[in-house]
Amino acid sequence: METTTTPPIATAIPQPRPVSYAGFWKRFFAWIIDHILLGVVELFIFIPFIGMMGLGTLGWHRDDFEEPSLEFLVALVSAYIAAVGLALLASWLYYALMESKKGATLGKMALGIMVTDMHGNPISFGRASGRYFAKIVSNITLGIGFIIAGFTQQKQALHDILAGCLVVNK
Repeated sequence: METTTTPPIATAIPQPRPVSYAGFWKRFFAWIIDHILLGVVELFIFIPFIGMMGLGTLGWHRDDFEEPSLEFLVALVSAYIAAVGLALLASWLYYALMESKKGATLGKMALGIMVTDMHGNPISFGRASGRYFAKIVSNITLGIGFIIAGFTQQKQALHDILAGCLVVNK
C-alpha cells in the first residue's frame, strides 16, 4: 500500500498595506474646502439673526440718529452669542459626524484622505469629538500645533497626537 500525502493548501496571509500619511499641504487644502462649506452654512445661521434684530431700523443712515436702547444692545449681543453658539455646534457636528461615520469630511474626501485611529481603523464619534476640541490646543499655540504635521514622522498635528489619530491617504 502506497500512501500519498497531499501538499497543504496554501492560505494567503494578508500582508499589511504600507500606510501613506497625508501631508501638511493636502490637509491644509482640505481644511480650506471645509471652511468654505461651513462659511456657507454659517451665512444661513447669521443672516436670520441679523434680520430678526432689525438692523435696518437703527437709523444709521439718517441725520437724526438716536442711540439704541440698552435693551436693544442686550438683545443684539444675545442674538450674536446665540448665532456663534449655533455656528460652533454646526462645526463640531460636521467634523465629528463626518469623520466618525464616513472617515472624512467633504474636504478630506475631495483630496482622498481620511482620519483613522493609530491602527488604521475608523474612529468613533467620541474620538472625533476629542480630535475636534483638541484643535483648540493646536490654535492656542499660534497654529504651531497644525504646522507640526509637516515635521512629525506620521504627519500628525498636535490634535491628532492628543486624540490618537492619523490622517492617511486612501
